Amino acid sequence: MKIGSHVSIRHGYEAAARTASSLGAKSYQFFPKNPRSLGVKEFDERDAMACRTFCEQQGILSIAHTPYTVNLCAQDPGLYEATILSVQNDLDIADSCGAIGVVVHFGHYKGSDALEGYKRMISMVNRILADWGGKARLLVENNAGQGNRMGTTLEELTQVRLLVDEPQKVGFCLDTCHAFASGMWRGDDWGQVAERMRSLHFFSSLCAVHLNDSLYSTGSFRDRHANIGKGMIGDAAFASFLQTPELQGLPIVLETPKQGEESHREEINHVHELADNWQG
Repeated sequence: MKIGSHVSIRHGYEAAARTASSLGAKSYQFFPKNPRSLGVKEFDERDAMACRTFCEQQGILSIAHTPYTVNLCAQDPGLYEATILSVQNDLDIADSCGAIGVVVHFGHYKGSDALEGYKRMISMVNRILADWGGKARLLVENNAGQGNRMGTTLEELTQVRLLVDEPQKVGFCLDTCHAFASGMWRGDDWGQVAERMRSLHFFSSLCAVHLNDSLYSTGSFRDRHANIGKGMIGDAAFASFLQTPELQGLPIVLETPKQGEESHREEINHVHELADNWQG
């Protein structure tokens, strides 16, 4: 399986890929630029190409993640335009690095009309992707349910993708903590959830997984990650999750608490054990 973790780009894109490899990872996630800025970054294309080449040689998959400040339902006109330019920049960097896509959270609309929020999100996605010709896809991530509960159901995710102008440029990133916190997954019912995903054709557009345990119970709508097996989801539920055939070959990336990059080495090994040798 393509298990990995989030890594820093503080020493460059190729260095991030090499860090992931040194941890025994076969996938990783990175921020293309400052995760707290919507600015457009001029990046070193040679470094990005070296990253791409290294990953191809080592059989490593990567995904990028937009800054924390990105909201696909942004209402302020200036912020709306800045967000479009920022995500387009992320796609450009990710594609240059050979990443399969850029993860972006499902939008949060702060107005009273939820329908207007969905319309705004679809409009922004269309603007972002209108002239995009690269291979990297925009990967919409399910929400934990904070705020107005947008982006917490499989029906929302699949329907919004179908309504954009170019759905082939859009995929999904499933966050397990968010799925648990929102009540999409209770932990003991993965078989039923997977069947619903199949009926909605969710798996055919699933490109990546954020593998995170949850500090809080299912239905809490609280987005607090825990290390695998140390939270409310637990090892048994993750073992069942990891047996899903549709997940094979996808980047499955840890966003769990760590004490330096090295601490994820043991957790990656633990996930492999759950996937390969779980006895219950």
